Amino acid sequence: MLWAAAGVITLGFLVALQIAAHHLGIPGPITTQAREVIHAPKSGFLLYASLALTMVVLTWRQRLIALGTATGIDLVLLLVRWATGAHPTEGHPFGNGALWVILGVGVFALTRRTGPERVLMLKGVGLGLLLVTGRKTGDTWLLITSQTRPAVLDPYVAMADHALGNPSWLAGRLLRASGPVGEHALDYVYAQLAVAAVCVALYQLRDVAAEQRFPRHHLVRTFLLIGLLGPAIYMIYPVVGPIFAYGPDGGHWAAANLWPNTLPPITTPYAMPFDEITPRNCMPSLHTAWATTIFIHSRKGPRALRLAGTFWLIATLAATLGFGWHYGVDLVAGVVFAYTVEAALRTYDRGWDRAGVRLIAYGTAVFAVLLASYRFVPMEMAAYPWLSGPLLLLAMASVVHGYLRTTRLWVAKATPAPQPGPRPELAV
Repeated sequence: MLWAAAGVITLGFLVALQIAAHHLGIPGPITTQAREVIHAPKSGFLLYASLALTMVVLTWRQRLIALGTATGIDLVLLLVRWATGAHPTEGHPFGNGALWVILGVGVFALTRRTGPERVLMLKGVGLGLLLVTGRKTGDTWLLITSQTRPAVLDPYVAMADHALGNPSWLAGRLLRASGPVGEHALDYVYAQLAVAAVCVALYQLRDVAAEQRFPRHHLVRTFLLIGLLGPAIYMIYPVVGPIFAYGPDGGHWAAANLWPNTLPPITTPYAMPFDEITPRNCMPSLHTAWATTIFIHSRKGPRALRLAGTFWLIATLAATLGFGWHYGVDLVAGVVFAYTVEAALRTYDRGWDRAGVRLIAYGTAVFAVLLASYRFVPMEMAAYPWLSGPLLLLAMASVVHGYLRTTRLWVAKATPAPQPGPRPELAV
């Protein structure tokens, strides 16, 4: 029933978003996803990552057949495009086969399987399609923010960022000094965040086919919920980022061309008009939130997975700041947001116990206070960075500490106490 309810809600949300996009004259998530059945997909890697999620419900023989079929379909389509001269001008030359196979598994489950096996296969198909659809939904949300929010709040956030020493300006100079190698490496890490998430999710879901059931909690749930809730905050807190508001990418819309060489002066902030193209997707930093959840879920994996999760978090933070896509305070808000969403899902699984509810309420309150402080007291934060900066980091650390303490309490309660053995008889 829960999976059915989630499917109905997701479908209703997609239809509503498609209608809104149609009224604004932009492609909606359903349209863009349907096009990728034939046209060159925007992200071939993501489609194959989605196929990998679907394959967790299959046997090894079925996985090999599915992967071989997807590769064969892509090869045929590539040859057809080459023969007809229909080379894709944008998008990837592969990925259609993965989408075809995901849909084919769904058809196979409905027509050739019954009972629990059918339900399990449909859950796998739903999981794979949710990852793809989440990407399309996010792209549509970003277009909607640029069309419906003509003014941005970057001057407020830039003033608040003085409390942390304007880390984006420092990271931008360091990244430029690293040369093209560092820039390409961080750009790849940033762009393939969903693929990294799938690697962690595959480890968590490795026993689904054998046990014939999904674990109660896994990374994909948190990943998708963050992607669903985050863009709603963009609508009430539109921010474009330093490279647009204070850098060359903003063109004549930029307040000044300062990033990353000159710090923005401390002046009274104002809502700044901006173009209708650039997404208002900075507050909070969802890339930071997603990388944080990858880090959290990789903690229970083997050493290689833990190291990969740590690397992806550090590299993502470096990329978001170094490319000028986010302010430092965006990252602080993103970490708090991620831990609060993760706590909410785990508390839901435990039946809304008191410790979890307190943690959710505290994380939500801290997140709201952060956003309010960026908006209403940025000048005071810039004037007293020695006080406001440590307070920001302390607020973030308190949410992380609260999460760790609560989850350890849950583990301690779930672990049965050792039973004393029989007492040895005393020798007479």
